[in-house]
Amino acid sequence: METLSIQNTKSPSKAVLWTGRIISGLIVLFLLVDSIMKLIRESHYVDGTKQLGFSVSLVQPLGIVLLLIAILYIIPRTAIIGALFLTAYFGGAVAIMLQQGQPFWFPIAFCTLAWVGLLCQQPALKALFQHQILRR
Repeated sequence: METLSIQNTKSPSKAVLWTGRIISGLIVLFLLVDSIMKLIRESHYVDGTKQLGFSVSLVQPLGIVLLLIAILYIIPRTAIIGALFLTAYFGGAVAIMLQQGQPFWFPIAFCTLAWVGLLCQQPALKALFQHQILRR
């Protein structure tokens, strides 16, 4: 059985680390603004929810879910779980946009950036991905 040693992963360079922090910071900023606008039921968000065929009563619960995901993503120990939930959340967005015939590139690009931000900051996560890719 093959094992992966994550203790011996080398730390990223300062440039890579700061690139990851900046990307993750922008992701968090977007998530916080989006979730707060849903929580306060800002009119554009309510209208957008209606246009996608959802009940207006779902705007605030979606904001709560997104805020919880943002909090998980912010905390280094739970950032990977936050990114997984974010991927699931935006996977639903892709499905809805496809169903409505709308462009769906944004949630895909957003989730990709969220993972890139983490990969730049967490050498163990990068080692895990490299291990899985090289193993095949």
